[in-house]
Amino acid sequence: MMNAGISGTTKGRRLRTMPLLAQVGWPSLAVVVLVLLWEAVSRGGLVDETTVPPASEVAKALWDLGGESYFWSATRITVQETLAGFFAGVIAAWILGTLIGVSTRFRLAFYPLIVAFQIMPRIALAPLFLTWFGFGITSKIVMAATICFFPVLIGVIVGMNTVDADARTLMRSLGASRWETYRKLSLPSSLPVIFAGIKTAMTLALIGAVVGEFVGASEGMGVLVETFNQQLQVAEGFAVILALSAVGLVLYALTELAERKLIFWAGH
Repeated sequence: MMNAGISGTTKGRRLRTMPLLAQVGWPSLAVVVLVLLWEAVSRGGLVDETTVPPASEVAKALWDLGGESYFWSATRITVQETLAGFFAGVIAAWILGTLIGVSTRFRLAFYPLIVAFQIMPRIALAPLFLTWFGFGITSKIVMAATICFFPVLIGVIVGMNTVDADARTLMRSLGASRWETYRKLSLPSSLPVIFAGIKTAMTLALIGAVVGEFVGASEGMGVLVETFNQQLQVAEGFAVILALSAVGLVLYALTELAERKLIFWAGH
C-alpha cells in the first residue's frame, strides 16, 4: 500500500514537472538548432558575413554592449516608452471598450470612427506625432499607445458581449445596479478575453516605441540600431535587435504572470 502511494505521488510529480520541462526544453532546443544553423550558414559562405554576421560575432557584440552604459540607458528609455504607452493605450481602450459594450448608442456613434483610425497606417502618423509632441519621449509614448490600443479595445468589447445573458437577468432581478453588475459579473467574466488583447498589446507597444525612435529620436534602442547600421556595425545592430527581443519576452512574461495572478480561477 505504501509503495503504491509513493508510486502514485512520484507519477503525480512527474505529470506536474513534465509540462514545465517541455515548455523550457523544446524552445531551448529550437534556439540552439537555429543558432548553430545560423553560424554554419554564415561561416560556410552561403551568405555575406558583412550583411549577416555569424551568431558568435553577434553574441560577442552583445556581451560587449552589456558593459556599455549607453546601452543600458537606451534600454531604460525604450522600456519606459513601452510601458507608458502600454498603460495609456490599455486604459483608454478599456474605458472606450466598456462604454461601447454597455451602450448601443455609443457603439453606433464611435465604433466606426475607431475602426477607421485603426485602418490608418501607424508609420504615417509617426511624423505627425513628432510634429505635435516633439523629439522627446512623449511622441514615442503616443505612438506606442496608438498601436497597442485596438487589440485591447476588441478584447473588452468581445469580452463584454460574451457575458451570459441569464446571469445579467439574474443580477437585474436581484436589484443590482449597472455598476454592481459590471464589477461582479461583466468584468470577471470578460477578463480572460481582455487579457488575450492585453498580451498582444504589450508586444505591439514595444514595436510602437521603436518605430517612434526610428522616425525621430536621440536616445533609445531604435536609435542604436539605426546608428550601428549607418556605421556598418552589423553585428552590433543584430545584438541590439536580439536585446529588443529579450525585452519583449520579459514584458510578455510579466503580462502572463499578471494574468495568472488576476484570473486564478481560469485554470492557467
